Amino acid sequence: MPRKKTAKPALPEAGVVPGSPRKKTIIAGPKKAAARSGVPKVKAEPSELDRLQTLIVGSLEDDKAENVITMDLAGKAMFCDRMVIASGLADRQISAMATHLTEKLHEAGQKRVQVEGASGSDWVLIDAGDIVVHLFKPEARTMYALEKMWGEDLDEVVYTSPSAE
Repeated sequence: MPRKKTAKPALPEAGVVPGSPRKKTIIAGPKKAAARSGVPKVKAEPSELDRLQTLIVGSLEDDKAENVITMDLAGKAMFCDRMVIASGLADRQISAMATHLTEKLHEAGQKRVQVEGASGSDWVLIDAGDIVVHLFKPEARTMYALEKMWGEDLDEVVYTSPSAE
């Protein structure tokens, strides 16, 4: 009786890595994976960042935010270039600050502003692209200590509001 012939697995072509997309990403490493993502990350111009930062800090100060601090994370974090941290005394104040800030950012041309935790929590995060805003109740701000976590590697704090003193 003749033996059944089975198809031989094809050898991978030169330069082609066998495996699933996930395995290929792991093999490629973080730098190569970022370069291959196909979506070039466009950084905002420094003047545009300054304009957005001024708009954000102004909006928060108009809403009586306390201890407004802005940190420059350019080159330190991949998810944003600047971080703004502020405190509010009550859930309602924090929610109102988030709503007003989101409206002002939309008016300024920011299309994709995402808000997390605005429905009454101790921490509201607003992702405005290259600037991320954290609004806390004082107790939550102390507990999470983002200034300490991000401030250790930072050279300086870019802006501290007069109400922070």
